[in-house]
This record gives sequence, C-alpha cells and structure tokens, in this order.
Amino acid sequence: MSIGKIISVSDLMVEAFVAGEPLKRRDMLYAEDGGRKYEFEVQDMKGSVASLIPFGSCKGLHRGAEVFKSPRGLEIEYSDAILGRVFNPYGEPIDQAPLESRNTRTVYPDSLPLGEIDVNGPILWSGIKALDFFAPMQKGFKMGLLGGAGVGKTVLIKELIHNVYQGFGSNSVFTGVGERSREGKELYDEMKESGLLDKIAMVFGQMGENSASRSHAVYSGLTLAEYLRDEKNQDVLLFIDNIYRAVQAYSEISAMENRMPIENGYPATLDSDVSEIEERINSTSKGSITSFQAIYIPADDITDAAVQTIMEHLDGQVVLSRKVAEKGRYPAVDVFQTTSTLIDADKVGERHYNLHEKVIAYLTRYQELEEIIAVLGIEELSREDKNIFYRSRKLQNYFTQPMFVAQDFTGIPGEFVKIEDILNDVEGILEGRYDDLDEQDFFMIGSYSGKHQNGRDDAPWEK
Repeated sequence: MSIGKIISVSDLMVEAFVAGEPLKRRDMLYAEDGGRKYEFEVQDMKGSVASLIPFGSCKGLHRGAEVFKSPRGLEIEYSDAILGRVFNPYGEPIDQAPLESRNTRTVYPDSLPLGEIDVNGPILWSGIKALDFFAPMQKGFKMGLLGGAGVGKTVLIKELIHNVYQGFGSNSVFTGVGERSREGKELYDEMKESGLLDKIAMVFGQMGENSASRSHAVYSGLTLAEYLRDEKNQDVLLFIDNIYRAVQAYSEISAMENRMPIENGYPATLDSDVSEIEERINSTSKGSITSFQAIYIPADDITDAAVQTIMEHLDGQVVLSRKVAEKGRYPAVDVFQTTSTLIDADKVGERHYNLHEKVIAYLTRYQELEEIIAVLGIEELSREDKNIFYRSRKLQNYFTQPMFVAQDFTGIPGEFVKIEDILNDVEGILEGRYDDLDEQDFFMIGSYSGKHQNGRDDAPWEK
C-alpha cells in the first residue's frame, strides 16, 4: 500500500510527501517507476516531508511516483555464507556468484550492554616483529594505519589476515569505503591467489558511487565482523579503508539537507557519527573485534577536525614510511610515529618497555650520527657512538621480516616470530652480543636467537 509520493529528485537526496505515515530515521522505503525499483532510507522528517537517501542512481525516477514502506530495514547476510564473499553496502553480493541466504540481520543493531564489554582482554600478538615490538595490540583495540600508495600497506594487511587465521583460527573482514573499483578488484584477486579468500569477508562502497554507498559500507562491514565475534566466538580483524571517506559521505548528506556545518564543512553531528562506528568495535568474553583503520589526512593537516575526531578513539597507530620502503626495508614501519597505548611497563612488562625506550633512543641518536659522519667521517666518533651506530643498523635490518603472503615473489619463506624471541634478539643486539656479526645477517630473518641458539625453528603457532 502506497504511503506517499516523490516530490523532488536528485542523485544525493530524494524528498517524498508521506502525510499521516509515522516514519523514523533509517526506515526503508522504495518506489517503482518505469519497471525499475528504487530503494531509499529515511534520513530526516520535516513535518510530512521525508528526506530520503537513495541507494543507487535515481536516473529514470520521476516526481509523482508512489512510495512504499519496506517491511524490514537495511540488512546483510549473517551466517557462515559471508566468508569468501564480496558485498556492496546494501548486503547484495557483487562477486558474480549466487548467495544461498541462511539468515540476515539489520546493520544497525542495538549497542552492546556495558557489562558485556571486556576492556582487559589479552594481547593479540601478530607475529610481525615491528608491530609486536613498537605497537602491540590488545584484543578490541582500534589502530590507525597511515601510509600512501606503494609502501606495502596491502601486503601488511594480507600478512595480518594470514597470521591471525593461522594463530587463532579467526577470520577477518575488509571494508572498502570510497575504494577505487580497480583497487578493490586487485585486493580480491590477491586474496584469491594467496589462498586467503575463504578466510575473509569483504564489503565495498566504491568511490564512483553516491555518498549513501560510502556511508553505509562501514555499518555492513561491522555487522559481518559482529557475526564472527558473537556467533563464531572469534578474535576478528576488521580493516576499514578509508575511515575518513565515511566522514566525507556524512558531510555530503548533511550539505544536501542544508544543515549548518562546523569547521571545514563537517556536519555538526561529526562526533556522534564517528562514535557510532567506533563504539561497535569492542572485545567481549566470547570474542573480539580488533580494527585497523586507514586514515586519509587532507592536505597533510593532522589537526583537521575529522582526523582529530577519529584519532580520539584510537588506541595507537601504525605509520608506513616511503623513506623506509625506498631503502628496501619491509614492513616499512616508521618506528618514531608508530605508537600504542600498551607501551607501558604495567601492560607489556618492564623488560619490553625498557627495551622499547632504549631502541628509540638508539635510533634517534643514529639519525644524529649520520649527519656527523657525512661531514667528519666515522673515525671521528667515540667508541660509544660507534657502537650505537652499528647496533642501530643491525636493529633497522632486524625489524624487516619475510612475509608468508609474499614468499612466492621473494623466494624467502615467511616467518612468525614470538614476542619472547623478539625481546631476546633486541636485547642481544643492544648489549653487544652480536657486535662481531655483519648487519646483513639480520636482514629479512625471523628470530635470530631462536634459530641459532636453540638450533631449531620454534613452532610458529605455539601460544
């Protein structure tokens, strides 16, 4: 039964007259015009006029078309059928394969009760030396992932997916918000070639689509992650690329409603929009969602209001550097900008904390020494500074690592390194136990002490 009629049409916002029909935000409506079905979501009500966000192009939709209310809101598959599949933000598969639906659920569930949230979960060791040493993660953490094109971001994401699945039997979810369609297809193909496709579920709201697509992709991705956490009791990795694009989508929708913006054109609801996303990323007694969120920084302005709002929710950040990548050191982690709130003596222990502080001090001094050597030469350095210089070079090489997902290209078998081995190796380098070794002995290896002192490779997935 019709509840009203379309009174204005644009690709970003449609208005409908719905007198006498009680509607609320996020109710789903649809219209049929010219043999085609158009779907919308209620964004706002002003008297009898509903502002609607269209789920796709409105080409062919005319004023006067009748509007109907859908019996259910926006939903997505909520079963094991999500694994190995690619969805659009509206829950429809886009990987050209049939989907035998078993169960669906709204993408806007009620918030978790406060009593179910676990803020003291265990540390989630990734087996990647640079991450576990400089930016350890606790289950349920929200980590920023910053880095431009060509610095190894995709390889790092794939390695995390591989290690978490091998170590914990847990799956991952990748959410592309404002992704280029080419990049989305490349990621799909790479996951397939790496044998990781059946270990991940993907959602893409592509760059060429409207703001509704980009704003809804996050909610659909979160719902898939919640299925794995709550129904499969898994420790899930959720990748959001790019969280800033979701904020841009909210800004576009707000502008279409003629709402007064705040700084730089962002909507007045910026804080609540971001909070609604971030508050769904949590750990419970059953499982956890740990997120990596790529953040675009407009004009390299870290003080941008949206960037600051996002970063307020983060527990740390991993920064990939082009300068490090150009030297052939992968993962190309910038250790000076990579941080985690777990780097605290009470959380990771005195030994890890002290070694971390000493490594940062060594690498900071190394940068100063490079400038001195360029002018005066290395022979002018004191014995202590020479030790710092050579040990720092070993440390830089040590934090490179062969990746499981890249071994077909590099020819070097991947390595999973336990945190105890990392601490032993770093301690050995700092204390001079390896001063007689060449720095190349530490390039692209796993654990040095685990192999050479124990005479064997440690079982990589041993917990």
